[in-house]
Amino acid sequence: MVSTDRLLAFAAMSLLVIVIPGPSVLFVIGRALAHGRRTALATVLGNVLGSYLLVAAVALGLGSLVERSVTVFLTVKLAGAAYLVFLGVQAFRHRKDMKMGAAEAPGQPARGDLRTVVDGILVGVTNPKGIVFFAAVLPQFVDPTAGGLPTQMLILGLVPICIGLITDTLWGLTASAARNWFARSERRLSMIGGAGGFAMIGLGVTVAATGRAD
Repeated sequence: MVSTDRLLAFAAMSLLVIVIPGPSVLFVIGRALAHGRRTALATVLGNVLGSYLLVAAVALGLGSLVERSVTVFLTVKLAGAAYLVFLGVQAFRHRKDMKMGAAEAPGQPARGDLRTVVDGILVGVTNPKGIVFFAAVLPQFVDPTAGGLPTQMLILGLVPICIGLITDTLWGLTASAARNWFARSERRLSMIGGAGGFAMIGLGVTVAATGRAD
């Protein structure tokens, strides 16, 4: 089992990292602005699932490979960046189709909540910030003398996942509330949808151009 002091220390470290908005937060905001609350919440769910897949990968020993290999790291990072740009372009292209709610937008729900969750998973699992954090920081908080290292990592990994679930949800709800104000005018709603698309495109470009390059 994970000791209480290690759990609390990791929780404090996780909170410090998570409160600094990264790709997942900006992605949720962009989706909230482009598509509204329902899509934002489904995206949050996908993001935390994708992040926990990273935890599982680290627990199984794959995280160190990604963290140590420049080629693998860059491949994952660029794949995530490309997908963000793709989603941003899609949001911008369909900005004029946006309506106030799912019931008023028969063209939008065709994507489906499941597809939206999958989008979030893909972004979460290719998040460079998450990869580095779970691969480089998480292993430092396990107790080698206690045994069951993979289990310890899986338990510890639930801490940032829960924190991220709460904070990302708050970001998504706040952004979708701002979108609702813009929705009083179809023109303003189209503008905010385009802004959300541009935000995701810019985020993808930023992810591709920054970060570890050694």
